[in-house]
Amino acid sequence: MHKRPLKKLLCAITAAIGLSASLTASAADPLKVGFVYIGPIGDHGWTYQHEQGRKALAEKLGAQITTNYVENVAEGADAERVIRNMAKDKYDLIFTTSFGYMNPTLKVAKQFPNVTFEHATGYKQDKNLGTYLARTYEGRYVGGFLAAKMTKSKKIGYVASFPIPEVIRDINAIQLALNKYNPGTEIKVVWVNSWFDPGKEADAANALIDQGVDVVFQHTDSPAPIQAAERRGVYAVGYASDMAHFGPKAVLTSIVNDWAPHYLQATQSVIDHSWKSEDYWGGLKEGTVELPISDLVPAPVKAEAEQIIADIKSGALHPFTGPIKDQAGVEKIPAGVSATNAQLASMNYYVEGMKAEIPK
Repeated sequence: MHKRPLKKLLCAITAAIGLSASLTASAADPLKVGFVYIGPIGDHGWTYQHEQGRKALAEKLGAQITTNYVENVAEGADAERVIRNMAKDKYDLIFTTSFGYMNPTLKVAKQFPNVTFEHATGYKQDKNLGTYLARTYEGRYVGGFLAAKMTKSKKIGYVASFPIPEVIRDINAIQLALNKYNPGTEIKVVWVNSWFDPGKEADAANALIDQGVDVVFQHTDSPAPIQAAERRGVYAVGYASDMAHFGPKAVLTSIVNDWAPHYLQATQSVIDHSWKSEDYWGGLKEGTVELPISDLVPAPVKAEAEQIIADIKSGALHPFTGPIKDQAGVEKIPAGVSATNAQLASMNYYVEGMKAEIPK
């Protein structure tokens, strides 16, 4: 007559054991981390470096996380669809890695408040959306110094993607260095309206070289401008990754992005439940920006460049310290004052010395 209560007791114990096992398994479930990329992982530039960061993250955290990515995602509707699908697929943390993903990321973040989002190079945050970017302007300033010392024509070329604050800010940093170290040196800009289009990038570089440019910079993602400079016998400065092997006789330095430290810190904070929305800027001091300087640069010039890097790291030098005026001579940053992150993030003017115009 005690069989039924005993049976109920056994069922309750079994259920409790099952629930305990389920909770243990749930607690041990790895964090799902997604990455959305603007270009192919083999672009040898911007997306390639983000992919290296993802790989380093996966290796460091091992079984604590699973990672995945979607490459070649166009800005706009495609980005919104991909980001939303990741959120629907129960990703816990999603990194979106292009400026044009800003509004799509913000929109999806509002729809999925339990998912953590991080957007690269943007300026819009929310409770579950943070932003991060590299102070590439620090590297550009040093590259501008090298260009000032190495140019013979006093004409510097810039293969530009889109007229967004990040690109304008980096062009300005080069011009500020040119103004200081080789006054009268001009930057010529060709806009290709693409982040990754090797054909357009090569054509732009060749067009600049045809105009007498003897140092080529780029704010695009393929090594095509470097290869064009190598073929034409002029100098170049790589971007996003170390591009020296694409132009061993051309590349003076590359503004290299190392995203791994931030990806590790952000992911670990989500695991630890300590993540907070912030606007992270990483530069030379943090190791987010690195500058391998080629032996093409004469030793005294290289030593001076390394001192500039040291001064930026220590805080003794900020490239955007006033007085800084725009092309029309209007003061934008007063003497002795350094630009704030907000001023840098919204920069929409060229500094004195620039003769080109920003596309409307």
